[in-house]
Amino acid sequence: MADNPVRSGTAHHVTRRSMLAGAVAGAAFPAVATTAASVPTATAGTVPRTSGTARAGGTTHQVTIYAEALPNGLYGYGLAPGEATVPGPILEMIEGDTMEITLVNTTDQRLSIHPHGVDYDVHSDGSPLNASATEAGQTRTYVWHTREKAPSTGRMWLPGSAGYWHYHDHALGSDHGTDGIAKGLYGALIVRRKGDVLPDRQFTVVFNDMTINNLTAPDTPIFDCRLGERVEFIAIGHGNMEHTFHLHAHRWADNRTGMLEGPNDPSPAVDNKDLNPGSSFGFQVLAGEGVGPGAWMYHCHVQFHSDPMSGIFLVRNEDGTIPDHAQEAIDYFHGHHHGGHDEHEGHGG
Repeated sequence: MADNPVRSGTAHHVTRRSMLAGAVAGAAFPAVATTAASVPTATAGTVPRTSGTARAGGTTHQVTIYAEALPNGLYGYGLAPGEATVPGPILEMIEGDTMEITLVNTTDQRLSIHPHGVDYDVHSDGSPLNASATEAGQTRTYVWHTREKAPSTGRMWLPGSAGYWHYHDHALGSDHGTDGIAKGLYGALIVRRKGDVLPDRQFTVVFNDMTINNLTAPDTPIFDCRLGERVEFIAIGHGNMEHTFHLHAHRWADNRTGMLEGPNDPSPAVDNKDLNPGSSFGFQVLAGEGVGPGAWMYHCHVQFHSDPMSGIFLVRNEDGTIPDHAQEAIDYFHGHHHGGHDEHEGHGG
């Protein structure tokens, strides 16, 4: 048991096994006043890490993902027919594991699934360059491998696969395959080390041009949790613009997990970090630690991006109720004008 990730202990937690793709993280709580999103938005969800069959060197996870058309010209990935979301489900492995992904393309477009941070051969690259796309109405299996860090020549070491990565389409719309990201075909990929602490809740936040998860304020996701829960953010950058990710009232260690590994860990504390196209990072925080419950902003800190690219990190009371001041802040967020990119032309970004 010591080699497996362990869950942090809290008085109130949602078991991550029950958080399947497309499940809204706050679904167990009373509804929060919010404007309905135009497409389903995945704020939490993982492939259960106990799935698959054990083999030498790790576990092989067999996962089926359905690519589907969504309203407003968007597309999404899901773990079951009719459950596609933007972003897609969070996929997780431990270093040494393998994931065999069967992609079922239910659309009338060629598309694929391409990972960052893991090992794969040319047949699982997911790009037209390597003839590894999935044609309309077809099915294809992609195989991703992970590994632990290992000694190399001299005093050098090869890095392992552990990190907060992501996956996305690399075949829709052109010979290079650039349209899928713009249309919502992306999601988070986590590779953990043995013994990593697991969160109580997970949120995927993707800055994609001037949108968050292909939405703009006030329709952006409310990331919903309770005071004291261990919350994991997976931040991903896409599109053509440079961004920074800022979270109000919380800070994290600028390292692999966001948490210090001991009293002498030199990792600096940050609450704002670059999030540019193709980049990703993740971190864990204890919700409301030192500051209490409330409706805390998250947003891009490039100033003319901040109006449309903002949302709410809602930290409820321990019993799941919403503090009065938090509800007032949520109502304000949905009631005021958020501006947009066209109103700020001429300002640098």
